[in-house]
Amino acid sequence: MNHFSPRHLRDWIAEHLDPLHDHAVEGGQRRSDFDLTPGGWADAAAGPLKSAAVLIGLVEREAGVNVLLTRRSDTLRSHTGQVALPGGRQDPGERLWETALREAHEEVGLAPHFVDLVGLSTPYQTGSGYLITPAVGFVRPGFSLQPNPDEVADIFETPFGFLMDPSNYEEREGQLPSGEKRRFYATTHEDRYIWGATAGILRALYERLYGASLA
Repeated sequence: MNHFSPRHLRDWIAEHLDPLHDHAVEGGQRRSDFDLTPGGWADAAAGPLKSAAVLIGLVEREAGVNVLLTRRSDTLRSHTGQVALPGGRQDPGERLWETALREAHEEVGLAPHFVDLVGLSTPYQTGSGYLITPAVGFVRPGFSLQPNPDEVADIFETPFGFLMDPSNYEEREGQLPSGEKRRFYATTHEDRYIWGATAGILRALYERLYGASLA
């Protein structure tokens, strides 16, 4: 990752992102769960995509910038126990970046005034029928977090530099309930296994920042 002062890093990242608007519902470039499985799979959700947003929270620490991540609760009906970015479905009347801030507040207790949003990354389509817009923001020191036990089992940080290094990712294959195979990106940092849509969203951010195609 490029070495910048904190101010220059913010400006450099912002230059490579889209402004804060609802571009995901306007079409355009996107990444998806199907990038490594052309044609998709039989049990993928059909019908109109549901709009959602996540927060890529860049936490400023003395040792560098980290990304705020969660482990989903073991009691959830879907994606149980998986590593995720704070986020969820867009409510009526919300802008997508507002969804990201609201969901981060509801899931991990991150107060919105600690987040300085700098732009939107590439929308990501999931096999479960969501079009997720990632909002990127720097998280100022002094915040406190409290996981919502109904949604989040754990909150942790992973170095931004690690997640922006393409050599840390690999392609893996899994079997769907239908018996079909799907391929996905995955990486492991310490004991945290980051895969699927979360890994795909982070890799798409790498593409935006460094102008490289990883597909």
